[in-house]
Amino acid sequence: MNINPSIFKTYDIRALYPDEINNDVFPDIIKGIYTFFVRRLKKDSLSIGLSRDMRLSSPSLYAIAKETLISLGGHVFELGLASTPSYYFALLYKKLDAGIQISASHNPKEYNGVKFAYREGDKIRKISGLSGMKEVKEITLSKDFVLEREGGKSIVISNIVEEEVQTALSFLPTKNIKAFKVAVDPANAMGIVMIDSLLKSVPLSLETINYELDGSFPAHEANPLKFELLKELQKKVVETKADIGLAPDGDGDRIFFIDETGAIVPAKVIASLIATQLLQANKGGAIVVDICNTRNIQKACEKAGGRMIISRVGHSIITDVINNEKALFCGESSGHYYYRETGGAENTLRTILIILELMSRTGKKLSELTMQYRTSVESGEFNFKFSQGVDTKVIMNEIAGFYPDGILNTIDGVAVDYSTWRFSIRTSNTEPLMRLNVEGDTQELVNAKLTELSQRILGYGAVAK
Repeated sequence: MNINPSIFKTYDIRALYPDEINNDVFPDIIKGIYTFFVRRLKKDSLSIGLSRDMRLSSPSLYAIAKETLISLGGHVFELGLASTPSYYFALLYKKLDAGIQISASHNPKEYNGVKFAYREGDKIRKISGLSGMKEVKEITLSKDFVLEREGGKSIVISNIVEEEVQTALSFLPTKNIKAFKVAVDPANAMGIVMIDSLLKSVPLSLETINYELDGSFPAHEANPLKFELLKELQKKVVETKADIGLAPDGDGDRIFFIDETGAIVPAKVIASLIATQLLQANKGGAIVVDICNTRNIQKACEKAGGRMIISRVGHSIITDVINNEKALFCGESSGHYYYRETGGAENTLRTILIILELMSRTGKKLSELTMQYRTSVESGEFNFKFSQGVDTKVIMNEIAGFYPDGILNTIDGVAVDYSTWRFSIRTSNTEPLMRLNVEGDTQELVNAKLTELSQRILGYGAVAK
């Protein structure tokens, strides 16, 4: 069976199972990844972490990956069932050469895939369309693999998530976390593994929804960015009088928070709160922000004495920016939270613990802690689809032309800043969509500009999604 070239995506390898990713083609996919690592790292035999999510097809793909890596002489460190941040953590703290995570993140049950990265000292280097995916694709499709060799073996790592929790705790100002009541909806996905490990060290009581691992996703898609999927969790927080609500995504590298009133806290507000805490101990440090929404982070950095660096959107891009700029942290609008100490990669457990420790230390509720960081109103992301072949770059430039007196940024699409509001329009890296974000001083201003910009985009023949 031939491999469909389209499975090599911007950030990972991902496709339908078993139509495009299956037990027949998976050995060659793993051989392609391992061969790329051998040549990139200039080593004949590699130590490589291997982990998987709870999808129904993941155990069989994991077994194939393990067998294939051993046949190529790899030393396979078996992490088993682990979130994507846990796989990054193992890669960094176990000082492995590289790592492979079998997962399709928040995609529906019909999908599976592979994320992969290597370690460069204390930095995680993720493979993406900008940093090696093309080479992996060429190696795999041409079957230009390294030869099999003896010496391969597997080593089982049984407590990696517990180690991750202890490491995250070690970065906190104090370890005195109160016995909060926490409502959580992990959508039957990998957040369960993280929270279960957290409970071994932190005295939380849980109110759970969809808290059984099930790769068929029986309740709903594990994508907390779709706020309509959080309504049951919001209701649970209010009804049980929980202190906080947690909504991790399918592979655990994103999370959204619900405050005690049942309100969803925007990711950039959480990011502003965390950035402020980190800057208190690292005056003058750099904080990375994606281009979509910048105003809340900018205010937090100005107040806390930090330096803001604007980045293109994309988790592999942001990880590289953090590493290259030696930045402290980034919190994306999508709910990814990245830290310098985790190699520039995401760490959801640390994010949860920072919030819980701050609530404990200050005695304040989450709504009280976040209130001062809601300095700018955010519209949320609005998506538009164009017909195939439409030059969206021309459209974005023409729309920017309607705002000549604003400050233009073209690092990722177009963004225009005014003193009281700003907007960002960019094309998706993973879907055929144009994405619009607006933020400003007041809800009325944001609504007016959102309507204005949406009408401009629709005027070019787009369809609102």
